[in-house]
Amino acid sequence: MEKPPLPNDDYTSVTPETQLDSLAGEDGQEGVVEPPARDGWDSKLEYFLAQVGFSVGLGNVWRFPYLCHQNGGGAFLLLYVLLMILVGIPLFFLELAAGQSIRQGSIGVWKHISPKLAGIGYSSCVVCFFVALYYNVIIGWSLFYLGNSFQYPLPWNECPEHGNITVKECAASSPTTYFWFRKALNITDSIEQTGEFNPVITCCLLAAWTIVCLGMFKGIKSSAKVMYFSSVFPYVVLLCFLIRGLMLEGAAEGIKYMFYPKLEIWGEVQVWRQAATQVFFALGLGFGSVIAYSSYNPRSNNCHRDALTVSTINFLTSVLATLVVFAVLGFRAREVAMRCVTHNLEKLSEQFSGGPLDRDLLPVINISDPSSGPLEAYRDWFKDHGANVPGNLTDCSLENEMNKGVEGTGLAFIAFTEAMTLFPGSPFWSALFFLMLLNLGLSTMFGTMEGILTPLTDNFKVLKRHKTILTVCSCIIGFLIGMLFTQRCGNYFVMMFDDYSATLPLIIVVVFECFSVSWVYGADRFLDDIEKMLHWRPPVVYKYLWKYVCLLAMLGLLGASLLKMCFKRPTYTAWNREKASEETLDYPDWALGVLAVLIIFATLPVPLGYIHSTLRNRARRNSIGSGLGTDMGGVYTKCSTVECDTPVAALLDEHLERNRIPKDSPSPLAEENLRLLPQREGAEDVEDSTSV
Repeated sequence: MEKPPLPNDDYTSVTPETQLDSLAGEDGQEGVVEPPARDGWDSKLEYFLAQVGFSVGLGNVWRFPYLCHQNGGGAFLLLYVLLMILVGIPLFFLELAAGQSIRQGSIGVWKHISPKLAGIGYSSCVVCFFVALYYNVIIGWSLFYLGNSFQYPLPWNECPEHGNITVKECAASSPTTYFWFRKALNITDSIEQTGEFNPVITCCLLAAWTIVCLGMFKGIKSSAKVMYFSSVFPYVVLLCFLIRGLMLEGAAEGIKYMFYPKLEIWGEVQVWRQAATQVFFALGLGFGSVIAYSSYNPRSNNCHRDALTVSTINFLTSVLATLVVFAVLGFRAREVAMRCVTHNLEKLSEQFSGGPLDRDLLPVINISDPSSGPLEAYRDWFKDHGANVPGNLTDCSLENEMNKGVEGTGLAFIAFTEAMTLFPGSPFWSALFFLMLLNLGLSTMFGTMEGILTPLTDNFKVLKRHKTILTVCSCIIGFLIGMLFTQRCGNYFVMMFDDYSATLPLIIVVVFECFSVSWVYGADRFLDDIEKMLHWRPPVVYKYLWKYVCLLAMLGLLGASLLKMCFKRPTYTAWNREKASEETLDYPDWALGVLAVLIIFATLPVPLGYIHSTLRNRARRNSIGSGLGTDMGGVYTKCSTVECDTPVAALLDEHLERNRIPKDSPSPLAEENLRLLPQREGAEDVEDSTSV
């Protein structure tokens, strides 16, 4: 059977309705009414900045550096690059090519592959909505810190005092930790203690959704203009921080700790799972946003080169952010460690002046000026003689300090924030940093919202006619539901959504995407489509990567994630006010129930779409059977929708689906297929009825 071509190289497409109209000869004189032209990017630069802005997000700054440091440094980088080449780039190229060739959002793309797979697109929309809910809360936090950065000294520079007495909770932790948990979040001790709404954070969330709404008010025509700043500005800030950080004492130690290779970690399954998950989220696979952005491209665009370029930039950005983070954290850790040395030597000095002490036990450091001696000299002394000296002295470890609070919000709002208080002109650097976080979050939010709006407007004409209203209503609904995260316990719900509500459903979505293209539609057939689109054929290695390597890798990641959830009860990190420290707690049963509902709700469209399509096909077969048993010489009216139940329309739909012919293929091809249907099906009695 001849493979049907993809839509023409313009921004219009032939709908199933127009195909049926062209078959109805009695009404052929009315002509075909084509839908309005599809939006497109004003330039290739706009599209490129949008893809880079979506894929490069907060995870590149506060997740990748932590994983790199905790999982073998340079060894993790090599593993990450390997998985990026074998899994990340092929799947990214798959989504880019699918969106660009079919010119639809995620729902339309997978419905085009097979109507039974339309649920994949709906699942992507649901996950995008979940992510948008909590991601905009993080943008709200960045706005809060940005607003507080325009004062000197910074409000988290020192502990507050009540009646000339330092607040106990702050003294037992640190000024930045106290400001984050008490001033910004006013957090409860656990997820079970809800507390009232935080009015300041609620206002910041409203401001964040307002910015997103204004940026997407006219679809990609408005959001693309914002990308010129939001996608480029973070790189300017990262370069500024890198130059400043490399001039700080301790930066070299921080970078050394980051890149020191530990090849033994390659034998740990957990490290492979974390590396694959990071590749998966870094490129934004499964969200539908990559498909949505590429669907606005002309079909001649070289999407293969885009896949390689965006993936490379994403990786280099992660490395750049890691250099910045560990240069600054190395400086911070050294400052904290030197304060530790000073404190210990003061204790040692008091003991030496207060009574006899063996001078051989003293370190070769000037006790009256601890900063004159290197940190390594103190650590070497403590290793040999620390246990023999009274006074409960401690080992001032640089690495231990770097391990504290270097993941997620702990990195951005505690560790990095504390380091900036040590900079000259700290308000300037603080404002620059949180403005960078704001832009990183916004560029990702635009892509996430596009992953919701584009598929819906492509598949529902009513929504397409009122896209502006849909955008505004989506932002309003997002803000109202997002107020769940502005309660005093809201941070715990952010962690719940971030850790569980998106990960598992997205992996399932990508598994079905890979299976659909490589096995249902056919990898060779998909490469044929790309060849017709680009006028050159991609390397055949993609066929085997899609069919075997990527699919098996995603199934392995899915299995590892399920096993982790089943054998280890989900936990979260809570702030204990009395102890002034973090502690790990188990999620209560009701929270586990919420997690289960979120995961089921996000993945449910996939089986529901399959069942719905199967039942509808069965009903159409019954309709065809009853139609063939009656007089076919009757008069039929023109069908206005795909769901029309006349024998001609039902027979056509059944034939197109059975032979995997797109319903929106050009009408001449549909006529030819319908004309040849009696010969293929052996239904000679249908010939007269199909020549209407």
